[in-house]
Amino acid sequence: MATTTPFGRQMRDEHFAFAKSYTPLNHGSYGAFPLAVRSYQRAIQEQTESRSDRFIRFTARSLLLESRSAVASLLNVPRQTVVFVPNATTGINTVLRNLTWNEGDVIVYFSTAYAACEKTVLHVCETTAASSVRIDVSFPSEDDDLVRLFRDTVQGINLQRDKRVRVAMFDTLCTFPGVRLPWEALVSACKPLGVLSLVDGAHGIGHLDLSRLGQPDSDPDFFTTNCYKWLFTPRGCAVLYVSRRHHHLIRTTFPTSHGFTPLEDAHGLTSNSSDDDDDYLGDLFAWAATVDMSAYLCVPEAIKFRSHTCGGEAALRDYCFGLAREGGKRMAGIFGTEVLDNQTCTLSQCCFTMVRLPLSFAVEPDDRTGSGSVTGTRTPTECSPPIFPPERGPALAKAIMDKLMTDHDTWIPAMFYGGAIWVRVSAQIYLEMADFDWAAEVLAALCKEISDTGAG
Repeated sequence: MATTTPFGRQMRDEHFAFAKSYTPLNHGSYGAFPLAVRSYQRAIQEQTESRSDRFIRFTARSLLLESRSAVASLLNVPRQTVVFVPNATTGINTVLRNLTWNEGDVIVYFSTAYAACEKTVLHVCETTAASSVRIDVSFPSEDDDLVRLFRDTVQGINLQRDKRVRVAMFDTLCTFPGVRLPWEALVSACKPLGVLSLVDGAHGIGHLDLSRLGQPDSDPDFFTTNCYKWLFTPRGCAVLYVSRRHHHLIRTTFPTSHGFTPLEDAHGLTSNSSDDDDDYLGDLFAWAATVDMSAYLCVPEAIKFRSHTCGGEAALRDYCFGLAREGGKRMAGIFGTEVLDNQTCTLSQCCFTMVRLPLSFAVEPDDRTGSGSVTGTRTPTECSPPIFPPERGPALAKAIMDKLMTDHDTWIPAMFYGGAIWVRVSAQIYLEMADFDWAAEVLAALCKEISDTGAG
């Protein structure tokens, strides 16, 4: 029988293993998983060590199928379209390095792409005939404007002689700034342009509602998402979704392993393959070198915890979205600053909140980023003398992050962006408003120290 635990401090104390003095405000980077999942993983590892051949050669295969079925059900896609990889970066590499690139092929991506994924694109372009175009974006921006910019860029490239956009890579949510992108609309924009959509959903499963992933109006060509960030699995677990129409394009895992079939031996795998019993991807990825698969096998247990102890996916989203929204407002009120969002409030429909710190920089008003009104009782001028040169922004952001760890036993991503320092705070079911209040007071004190001393 399901027994839900109240979110907040009780959830943290009963179900997570955080040190008592530690305040976990950065769930987005490495995730966290509950004690029940940790116990399950340890039991899997004990089975492995007690009879390694039996477990790895026989038991693990059926458990892996169960995990794929569980994640497929959550995404509402066929099991045959999803496989596990260690992380989303591996998923991005798997897709880009499986494609055959010809002269004139172009990869487009946004300037907010995760650094490892951008560097993957650049390396592919160094070693193949492909080239890339980086679309510069700044936030806040409206979803319609972003999609229009994307469409105009692709069409402009395709008008060039001997150029065509082959792949577009974009996020569900950006890493920094931590804002939600209109990824579904971007997928839809790709289709009439003849562009393959590659979605970096690192912050996807367990965070956003992805239950329409396989539907015609939002079906990407390729989608990869980390389970360890927001789904509560151990680290080293991600999903790669490949639409059935493209299974023939994915010919090898990375590293290449036993499932690879050389071209001269490959028969019957075409873009029209639709046999419900065909599990080409599953066979290909079932044994991608010897690794500890226990994180993959924990997916059903993580989903069970989310359902039985947390009340289901919608309950988690509602709490975390609400806490991020209200917590961000509370922090901005304490700082006398603002939350990063657009006029339609779509950027903030997630578990992140982006809050500007009360430090002033000598930048032109047009170079500032942010929208909304100042909500505190103090004005930014009153709480943030002196005015710093913008070149000091990155160093001050790093100093703040270092101080948070060394002096306060927490860590919050901070970055100089759009003429100001912003922090990205993650909402999660083990946090409550008091944690956001505490974070705001700590950050306000650090900013005051920097302002008073002029050092960081």
